[in-house]
Amino acid sequence: MLFKLFRKLFGSRNDRLVKQYFEQVAVINALEPQMQALSDEQLRAKTEEFKARFQAGETLDQLLPEAFAVVREGGHRVFQMRHFDVQMIGGMVLNAGKIAEMRTGEGKTLVATLPAYLNALTGKGVHVITVNDYLAKRDAEWMSKLYNFLGLTVGINLSQMPHNAKQQAYAADITYGTNNEFGFDYLRDNMVYTAEERVQRSLSYALIDEVDSILIDEARTPLIISGQADDGVNLYSQINAIAGQLVRQTEEEGDGDYWVDEKAQQVILSELGHEHAEHLLEKSGLLVEGASLYDAASISLVHHLYASLRAQSLFHKDQHYVVRDGEIVIVDEFTGRMMTGRRWSDGLHQAVEAKEGGRARRPRKRRRRRPAPRRSSSSGLLRRPEFRLNFGQFVLGVLPDRGDDRRRERPFPDVAAPLNRLRPERQRGDLIASRSRPIGDDPGGLGGDHPEVELLVLQGDHRKDRQGG
Repeated sequence: MLFKLFRKLFGSRNDRLVKQYFEQVAVINALEPQMQALSDEQLRAKTEEFKARFQAGETLDQLLPEAFAVVREGGHRVFQMRHFDVQMIGGMVLNAGKIAEMRTGEGKTLVATLPAYLNALTGKGVHVITVNDYLAKRDAEWMSKLYNFLGLTVGINLSQMPHNAKQQAYAADITYGTNNEFGFDYLRDNMVYTAEERVQRSLSYALIDEVDSILIDEARTPLIISGQADDGVNLYSQINAIAGQLVRQTEEEGDGDYWVDEKAQQVILSELGHEHAEHLLEKSGLLVEGASLYDAASISLVHHLYASLRAQSLFHKDQHYVVRDGEIVIVDEFTGRMMTGRRWSDGLHQAVEAKEGGRARRPRKRRRRRPAPRRSSSSGLLRRPEFRLNFGQFVLGVLPDRGDDRRRERPFPDVAAPLNRLRPERQRGDLIASRSRPIGDDPGGLGGDHPEVELLVLQGDHRKDRQGG
């Protein structure tokens, strides 16, 4: 009760932060006439001036008001779009290393230009991280017009790019790319023999778009780089042959050797399956006669066996992966894109390779990617408890709307009842269509203002197209 009273009197921590940012906005707004009076060349020259002042000892926070005012004026001249005050607040939140929660349509792409420009003044590079190649390419091509106008360079880091093209992309002041590509480039850089072979510079500032998708959803799948094969991985091929001789149960308590729990993505051996597997392993010479499958010396065999059973039962070609040039390429479950270089962990990838008749390759040690010293994020809808639990260093910044919101949020209409009334009319339409008779636009008794009328008309048009009429 007392907490609610204090919050009502003094506002929440978020409210107090936003109020402080509004004071900074007033300073930026006061600089607007001065920036408007500059020519294009003079406005562009501000970038070099800011870089020199930073090298002379000024901090980014001291440069922020003028830098944001320059970006606002540049955006107006290049795009005819002026940053709103709340968008300036969004830029400050991102520059402070917080997460800016802004609703859809509030202009997060334009907001990102503010902290990206400011942090690019250090000369250490800025990474703008998006969820897929399309958004990375779109945002880079769109926002590069503003950055180039202000004298900064922009690079795009996409998959399958040549080595020298990647080095050029990372050498730019601002580099756009996907989380997977940035992560894999970091792993590949740790596998090279000389510093000249690396593509990335030292990490400085990262700006993450759709942070909930990148840091929670897709982060559940680890990034793994594989090395060369050795003789020990031949065991996967032997175990794959044995797993193929075990019988899958059609029911959990039915006959067979193992049960597949598709919901949990797990495989469970039955008692009969244990005995059958031990017999097959003894016969192949992998298990000493009389030894148990669960002896300490046999734990590796159990791990390989379960990996092979999962590969055969739960991971399917052309759905979860494709075979290209003799290699297994994982298909991203979120985007449907092929993820070259990514591998499943815990021996699963080698088991899939053995299943497809290829030679398994041992995984090289996976390294956790070290984060950039300064990072911030934006999203339209955040799951706050997960971020508080996993990313305590981030503070959620919930920003107010611009004030001229033209969105109209309407509840999804309940169409179940109208569709139930539509069913007899649909059946009648099917009968008429089968007799090659025309279908009326407004079925009797429904009226032209009902959504089901449009559905019926669309269904009639589809039948007409199908009949060639």
